[in-house]
Amino acid sequence: MELIADLHIHGRYSRACSKQLSIASLEKWARVKGAHLLGTGDFTHPEWIKELKNELIEDGKGILRTKTGFPFILQTEISLMYSQGGKGRKIHIVLLAPDFKTVDIITQNLLKIGRIDYDGRPIFGMEAPRMVKLLKAINEKIEIIPAHAWTPWFGVFGSKSGFNSLNEAFLDQVKHIYAIETGLSSDPPMNWRLKELDKIQLISSSDSHSFWPWRIAREATIFDIPELNYNNIIKAIRTGEGLKLTIEVNPNYGKYHYDGHRNCNISMSPQESSVVNNICPVCKKPLTIGVLNRVEELANRPEGTKLLDKPPFLTLIPLHEIISAVVGSSVNSKKVWEIYNKMIEGMGNEYNILLNASKDQIAVFSTPQIAEAVIDNRAGEIMVEPGYDGEYGVLNLGDKKQKKLRAVKRVIQSQKGLDSFL
Repeated sequence: MELIADLHIHGRYSRACSKQLSIASLEKWARVKGAHLLGTGDFTHPEWIKELKNELIEDGKGILRTKTGFPFILQTEISLMYSQGGKGRKIHIVLLAPDFKTVDIITQNLLKIGRIDYDGRPIFGMEAPRMVKLLKAINEKIEIIPAHAWTPWFGVFGSKSGFNSLNEAFLDQVKHIYAIETGLSSDPPMNWRLKELDKIQLISSSDSHSFWPWRIAREATIFDIPELNYNNIIKAIRTGEGLKLTIEVNPNYGKYHYDGHRNCNISMSPQESSVVNNICPVCKKPLTIGVLNRVEELANRPEGTKLLDKPPFLTLIPLHEIISAVVGSSVNSKKVWEIYNKMIEGMGNEYNILLNASKDQIAVFSTPQIAEAVIDNRAGEIMVEPGYDGEYGVLNLGDKKQKKLRAVKRVIQSQKGLDSFL
């Protein structure tokens, strides 16, 4: 069975999340997006875990289901901030767990080293290797995945994390790290440039941490497994068997692709920032070094490297962003919502629209201009001005002829296995 999964989200007790967010609304928006499996988010938070236990039923195979049968998998994110070798270190990790019993034991152990009640993503001063060792002693089935691996502040490869490799971050416990999240600001070809990642699986998730639940599944992982159960998901993450492909946004769309300073309105490519020695020309303080620059710094393969044994990927901009760019209205405006809702009602769900619907069909439920932009999106022909220092990238539809000349085509390693999605 093939399923689109978003394995990293947040609940309503996390910062910057809507207080109206609930299991019911998560299910609703997963169905609107066309996702088939969600992480629960934030299972360490005492109030959220109560809701999870009240509203989700364990199926005995490591999957939780709502009353209507929609599946979730137990998931949380934790932040580790500590000193190692006389240097400050910061990293976020995503945890997957097979059952409530395991989650309860995780929580009991975390309470011994810090608080869990102030945010959905709690912070601990424990070193990453010690945390991995603690979790694996609880249950070997717990999966530990470095979150948004390249973002500056808390990605394992980020410019501010203090690490230059997985080995440096996890030491002898790196043997338990099987996958990383690409994050919004990187895609598989950027990760293929590191030989260290050749045996590491790449997964994509939304890290939806917003007042806007439609950000769920903006990035996702597509699994092709015999049966939906925890063991099959974990096997795919650890070995690649059953990990069919990932859905990525254009990395320029991510909030940390370029270097820059948001407060100074300064955005720079790695080449441009090197000219000014990574110092902001406005405030004279160090720039926030983005993902593209960091990849260039750590890469030991040239740009354009293809690894033929890796799963393929798709590059898609979310439908809300496309509608917003075409109509020239805010992404969360009434005008955008009216068009979006009409398209969903007419064509089923967002991924069906983005991947399968014909241009003529899309035009019936929107406009010819939106239909053209959706098809261009499918072909990788929408330009995005790069995001930087916490600012999302901005779509630039421009003149189609110029767009086709200027668009940077993201490398799709293989078309094999995509027929059911294209």
